[in-house]
Amino acid sequence: MKAVGFTRSLPATDPESLIDFETPTPSPAGRDLLVEVRAVSVNPVDFRVRRDQGPADFGTRILGYDAAGVVRETGPACELFKPGDAVWYAGAVNRQGSNAQHQLVDERIVGPKPSALSWADAAAMPLTLITAWEALHEQLRVKRDGSSHGKRLLLIGGAGGVGSIATQLAKLAGLTVIATASRPESIAQCQRFGADHVIRHDGDIKGQLAALGIDAIDFVFCCAQPEAYLETVTGLLTPQGGFCTILAPRVPVDMGLFRQKSLRYSHEYMFTRPVYQPPDMIAQHQLLTEAAALFDVGRLHTTRSATLGPINAANLRRAHAQLETTHTLGKLVLEGWD
Repeated sequence: MKAVGFTRSLPATDPESLIDFETPTPSPAGRDLLVEVRAVSVNPVDFRVRRDQGPADFGTRILGYDAAGVVRETGPACELFKPGDAVWYAGAVNRQGSNAQHQLVDERIVGPKPSALSWADAAAMPLTLITAWEALHEQLRVKRDGSSHGKRLLLIGGAGGVGSIATQLAKLAGLTVIATASRPESIAQCQRFGADHVIRHDGDIKGQLAALGIDAIDFVFCCAQPEAYLETVTGLLTPQGGFCTILAPRVPVDMGLFRQKSLRYSHEYMFTRPVYQPPDMIAQHQLLTEAAALFDVGRLHTTRSATLGPINAANLRRAHAQLETTHTLGKLVLEGWD
């Protein structure tokens, strides 16, 4: 089968940073599905693994942590899917990825593809959807039964892939969303997906909120380096409020900032379940299934911003280079094979 991978860490501009190659099609065992990959999207985790982690013991390591495709074979212990089913998923960072014509993935982290979405639109979503869903509903404990209605979420970095779907999920839960952005196009992206207010994260956050008549917030979801915002937002959070980040801080966190108001600090890493396989691993299958129904009735919308062409090394290098600028809006997708 065709695949795209890497053997050593190189800049995305180097032709050897990602290479086209042929490799045998794997066979499923246990609860694995063999999925024929139709479309993939690219996330910051892709370039961080390529740039910082290297191929480890994978030989030629295949990246890709978002895909939509068709089940071709199932392992003997599979219960959820059958050959011919259309699926979407984000995979596992400790296994070979989706930048290949066929991929093995545990069915417990796979969902039925939304029928209303194209392959490309579906492939744009799983990793960011899972990240935002787990951050809001598990880490920050935003209720989905209406009891969180009217509470305020400060979403730092609202225009990227995670922020764009997090805004939609927060609005479904009835939250008031204050997103941050810094450029006209990123401000428009936040507004497009339903943010109630957009402020600048490179400005005086407390002053901008005060100008909106907002003196306190209930939740903070940080899609940027958190250390720059902790002192400000802990002062704004209501007692027993929550702060969740998707990026590890580069300096030690002063946990004393969280003590007096009994604030929660948490980190969302959507690969925890795929890597460690806890008893509730199937929760990702369940949330992808529930989210698919929301896409099918138009309550959620894809955040695909561009399709860069077929899945090959040249197009993936372009995607990695663009993501490394940190100015990408929404999600970059590749569809089909040469």
